[in-house]
Amino acid sequence: MPRNLLYSHLSSHLPHFRTSVTSAKVAVNGVQLHYQQTGEGGHAVLLLPGMLGSGETDFGPQLKNLNKKLFTVVAWDPRGYGHSRPPDRDFPADFFERDAKDAVDLLKALKFKKVSLLGWSDGGITALIAAAKYPSYIHKMVIWGANAYVTDEDSMIYEGIRDVSKWSERTRKPLEALYGYDYFARTCEKWVDGIRQFKRLPDGNICRHLLPQVQCPTLIVHGEKDPLVPRFHADFIHEHVKGSRLHLMPEGKHNLHLRFANEFNRLAEGFLQ
Repeated sequence: MPRNLLYSHLSSHLPHFRTSVTSAKVAVNGVQLHYQQTGEGGHAVLLLPGMLGSGETDFGPQLKNLNKKLFTVVAWDPRGYGHSRPPDRDFPADFFERDAKDAVDLLKALKFKKVSLLGWSDGGITALIAAAKYPSYIHKMVIWGANAYVTDEDSMIYEGIRDVSKWSERTRKPLEALYGYDYFARTCEKWVDGIRQFKRLPDGNICRHLLPQVQCPTLIVHGEKDPLVPRFHADFIHEHVKGSRLHLMPEGKHNLHLRFANEFNRLAEGFLQ
């Protein structure tokens, strides 16, 4: 049976056929990058996970519930994270720029003409860099839990999460299941050293110099009870990304898109349309 006929045959017999989540790997910049994809909408949206994150651990409610008629949703695992291994994750000085290029090149390899970005935490930093460096490719952007620079206060917060044995079981378990304890623990330590290296740069700079170059409509969401990213980071990004909007969630913590998934999804969908 020709492929297009098979597809319509399956679609007519399986109501959820096109709403299921598929996963695959693509060779990008010398690495096999893993991604998940769902939906059939004309608006492509990339989900960018946080530190040690992956599509499956970081974006369950988004892959399941973002509008599949409006959006084609792609969640990627950055190199060294999730199922984009090998290689092991490393943190050279330009690791955020490398992730931004990998992400954009992945979507181009998947033949998307233009995309919107939903970036959480480190994924929010990656999204900011991608939007600044590839402005013609990025349509809109939603970020939360991101920071454009590192302060002494941040440095102390990072030290506090270096030892994964002290994490809550609920946060630890999915990552331990994904990586095995040793890789998880080792990579977390490497991440703390990797993110703290920015503290040695002028103004603790990660991407503050790029913020004025962001041209796409941008929504910054901040959980007012986020223990990992203080409010001043959201304010700084809002101030320096022209035309951006800041939305505060009074009860939100760092994982506000998981804890308040319905509210977050509604907010993101409304902004992206």
